[in-house]
Amino acid sequence: MKKLIGIIYGGKSTEHEISIISATNVYKNLDKDTFDCVLLYISKDGGWYISTPDELMNGRLDFEDSKLLSLKMSPDSFCFINAENCIKPDVLFPVLHGPNGEDGSVQGLFEVAGIPYVGTGIAGSSIAMDKEIAKRLLIEAGIPVANYFSLQKWQDEFDLRPIIKKLGFPMVVKPCSAGSSVGLSKVNTDEELIDAIELAFEYDEKILLEEYIEGREIEVAVMGNHNPISSTPGEIVTAFYDYKEKYSKDSKTRLDAPAVIDAQLAEEVKELAIDAFLALNCEGMSRVDFFLTEEGFLLNEINTIPGFTNISMYPKLFEISGISQKELISRLIEFALDRWKNKAELKTYYTE
Repeated sequence: MKKLIGIIYGGKSTEHEISIISATNVYKNLDKDTFDCVLLYISKDGGWYISTPDELMNGRLDFEDSKLLSLKMSPDSFCFINAENCIKPDVLFPVLHGPNGEDGSVQGLFEVAGIPYVGTGIAGSSIAMDKEIAKRLLIEAGIPVANYFSLQKWQDEFDLRPIIKKLGFPMVVKPCSAGSSVGLSKVNTDEELIDAIELAFEYDEKILLEEYIEGREIEVAVMGNHNPISSTPGEIVTAFYDYKEKYSKDSKTRLDAPAVIDAQLAEEVKELAIDAFLALNCEGMSRVDFFLTEEGFLLNEINTIPGFTNISMYPKLFEISGISQKELISRLIEFALDRWKNKAELKTYYTE
């Protein structure tokens, strides 16, 4: 009997539209001979709806209330219900980028509901999403990162002088917990820095100020649980990779897969990617982003639900490593089931 996979997409996030594109690609490449599929859409205001493939692929996402879903839980089962449906997926595949999807929020819901799901768990998701906390753990694990400072919105005032003295210009300013380069700025003056801080605080209550790294942008895809594997590295070739440059039709960015680096550097960055994946307690899948400088690699960030569009690096890197998108998605589902099986063997109560 085929397992029912629930692809969850949309979400209350600035990356809502990117999620829709990613989900379309995941649906297209799901092995329909092995799995059945149900599409679960989360609107920008947080409503959960059942949708059809046609609605997903043609962007018809203005749903009637009759398609609105609620989650029913009992001690031994769960289901998504509305007036017409009782949907019980065997595995959920969240394709939710950014806050409320990649930060441990929905992962907590799935855990409480007892639903196996693809990707990193609560702790790893929330850690990786908070770039400042992730940097602390990466430093503890001996993985090099760029110099940085963090600011929080509740602080009454900021003394930027020691930050400027330490980091210098140009400098990068970004929200701590946003993805797809939302709210990201590169600044060269005091005035630009103040404007960039205000912009970043529109998207998060904690922000990062980082030294600007002159280097090549190298990315590695990772998948697995306790014994993960990494892909052939790729490279983002661009002047500055912000949201517009990532997704604009007029983008001048080039994605080189594989990256043109020597074999020794390729093996080094693949090992660093796995070390970082394990250091942040990631599971299932992640894309690990690095800068390659004259001194070596610096880890930029880890994305626990990486882009899955037809031009995204994560599936592209595994494709050039010999793993098709169909096989990749099937493996990720199997990793989810294996992890859930292992968790089910743990005691949930104390006995002497």
